[in-house]
Amino acid sequence: MSFTTIEPNAPVRLYRSKLFVPGSRTALFEKAAASAADVVCLDLEDAVAPSDKDAARDNIVAALHDVDWGGKTVTVRINGLDTSFCYRDVIALVEKGGERLDAIMIPKVGCAADVYAVDMLMTQAGDFVGRKKRIGLEVIVETVLGLTNIDEIAGSSKRLESLHFGSADYAASQRMRTTNIGGGNADYVMLTDTAPGRARDRHWNDLWHYPLFKMVQAARAHGLMAIDGPFGDYGDADGFRAQAMRTAILGCEGKWAIHPSQVALANEIFTPPEKEVERAEAILAAMKDAQGKGLGAVALKGVLIDAASIRQADAIVRQMAMIRERTKA
Repeated sequence: MSFTTIEPNAPVRLYRSKLFVPGSRTALFEKAAASAADVVCLDLEDAVAPSDKDAARDNIVAALHDVDWGGKTVTVRINGLDTSFCYRDVIALVEKGGERLDAIMIPKVGCAADVYAVDMLMTQAGDFVGRKKRIGLEVIVETVLGLTNIDEIAGSSKRLESLHFGSADYAASQRMRTTNIGGGNADYVMLTDTAPGRARDRHWNDLWHYPLFKMVQAARAHGLMAIDGPFGDYGDADGFRAQAMRTAILGCEGKWAIHPSQVALANEIFTPPEKEVERAEAILAAMKDAQGKGLGAVALKGVLIDAASIRQADAIVRQMAMIRERTKA
């Protein structure tokens, strides 16, 4: 291991599913609070028409006081720094939103200075009203500029908790020839080699692999959570499942739900499989026994386990403990 250790930059949160709710649709607030989502994001950006921005902001401030959010993490996606709404969103949330808000999400972050600007506003407004709880920051990586500067963004603020990938705006920024929000594209394929008497097979490729992989690496290098973004076709449960399984394997800890039907899917996919949990618990038990005997490594069912195995197993067991606590509640 390097002498430089990576410590978590944020409170440990359960983040399998993040349900987005437009700030202009107050009737959905209580439903979101009662849902199975780990995180609820009240949205002031894409889901709200420009004419409704001010009313939506007032709605969210009121909901932070009036709605019982239980044990959920509650975040708000503000408008971008390139709009006239951004600073008013930040000031209203920090000065009037009470102590229930957990984090503010910044869209379309392009460089570290974007995060610094919002952090500065939050700090000054928080000091002005004497805030007690630190409000975290989340950023969405959804532009080519943001991905290019991902490492400096990930290290830009002590408030920063998570990086999120937004495929739709990223595709527009890169001028990708696709209109899909997540998922595949029938033209992004490879053909197998020609062979006598055999048809050439088409193999679909993953449009989003590189930006997601790069984002997860940056998140891990700075002690942040990595969260996959939206899957636009909420009627395609199989497509959602396939994408979420890929991003879970890459290291994402959760995924957005832009429709309530996607919450259960995300919770299922980002919950460690029972066999994986059982093995992790067995690894920790075996290593505890080995250490009691002065051994540094031991075999479990014919497979070597060592200090690296402990770190992997410990992460799984800790996550499962949070899930069991949330399910019990």
